[in-house]
Amino acid sequence: MDLALREHQLRCVEELREGFRNGHRCQLLYAPTGFGKTEVAIYLMQAAAEKWSKTAIIMDRIVLVDQTSNRLMKYGIKHGVYQAQHWNWAPAQYIQVCSAQTLESRDTFPDFQLAIIDEAHITRRAINDWIQKHPHMRVIGLTATPFTRGLGKVYSNVVTGSTTEFLVQNKWLAPLKVFVCKQIDMTGAKKVAGEWSQDVATERGMQLTGDIVSEWIKKTHELFDGPRKTIVFCSGVAHGADLAQQFAKQGYQFIPISYKDNDEFKRQAIEDFSKPDTKIHGLIATDILTRGFDVPDVMIGVSARPFAKSLSSHIQQLGRVMRSHHSKDHGVWLCHSGNFLRFRDDWDQVFAEGVSELSDEKEKSRQEPTDREKKESKCPQCSLLWPKGAISCPGCGFERRKQSLVEAIPGMMTELQAKSQRVVDPQRFYSELLWYAHDKNYNPNWAAHKYREKYGMWPRGLKNVAEEPSLPTRNWIRSRMIAYAKGRKTA
Repeated sequence: MDLALREHQLRCVEELREGFRNGHRCQLLYAPTGFGKTEVAIYLMQAAAEKWSKTAIIMDRIVLVDQTSNRLMKYGIKHGVYQAQHWNWAPAQYIQVCSAQTLESRDTFPDFQLAIIDEAHITRRAINDWIQKHPHMRVIGLTATPFTRGLGKVYSNVVTGSTTEFLVQNKWLAPLKVFVCKQIDMTGAKKVAGEWSQDVATERGMQLTGDIVSEWIKKTHELFDGPRKTIVFCSGVAHGADLAQQFAKQGYQFIPISYKDNDEFKRQAIEDFSKPDTKIHGLIATDILTRGFDVPDVMIGVSARPFAKSLSSHIQQLGRVMRSHHSKDHGVWLCHSGNFLRFRDDWDQVFAEGVSELSDEKEKSRQEPTDREKKESKCPQCSLLWPKGAISCPGCGFERRKQSLVEAIPGMMTELQAKSQRVVDPQRFYSELLWYAHDKNYNPNWAAHKYREKYGMWPRGLKNVAEEPSLPTRNWIRSRMIAYAKGRKTA
């Protein structure tokens, strides 16, 4: 099978090469889940090998080593696997797939001209020392979450592959339908280095096991008329076992996996779950499924592991459900952890803008939403995440009581919001976009994409009725066109 990169992937290759020409020895390639970072890495390694340069990709887990080796074989690319007792041990090959643990266990590291570090946000001291001791070696780090403290000391340049929004719009990722469910109470919980301790998270998560199971059963039948492939991120090993037991009592098979299980058991569980006709309804894990897990037909994610500051873990978990598949037009996220509200602003920014520079500010403890904010964040009827500024729920159509924009004060009338800032009903806004698209002879999908740009979700359930745009809507469209034009000019 031939390796052919998409246009946006080729652009990244050229930007990385330009970065090397400009003197950046170590560069970071940021791209969301689903971008195809591994394909870009393989393309670069193959190009280097053709020039007789030794190159390697370093993986931090054995399962990732095997996955990458299989992908190279799919493209017919000769390579060796630098891992103890591996059947494809071939150190003479110009391309090597390396286990980080194997490299660390040896006194001397191999000499490469190009090294690609997978999951670069997981910093390893031995790997960083190796990079520093080989100043002739060019380095590319791959990550979807470049928020780890200290990355800026290793990498001097960031290349942005694409935004998550771009991949969703082009159907390389599936959009998420988020439901804010009954949440684990972490009030006053003990923190270690700014993050809630896993023991405390496990204890409090187990208090909500029954609600997690019942909510999953309810939503799967409401949305899909029955169970669909699910992954559950639990608070700890005991919590995972408790969840599996409660699911079993309701007649559903969920397999808990953790660091305590041997690699063969975990590999077999994931392999069985990956089959189209699997009898397993779901997998349960703490953080094992955040890396090296590629089962695109997973429809539902359940978040039951609260994070105080780990935006990286939150985004990695979302990515497991957002992989595209012909059987789904969206994924479902049931949030019991509070993480979606905790990191909502950060996620919105990363979703729309990506990452263009390294900063330690993203990984810090977040302020907990107030009870009022939690209540207002979801639809009181269906629990769907309430779009910012919306009056009606795009899921079930529930309308909140519209508050007057004018408040009576003795002796005067005070307008609470300027006209340009007034809340627009989602149905009316979508209708106005439809009218504008028809008037300008735009592609019929233009209105849906613009709606998604404003509200963060597709206009499902809304009527395709056109209405002449109001001045605020026209101004909003004009502002987006200006932003687009500036972006093209910059590019």
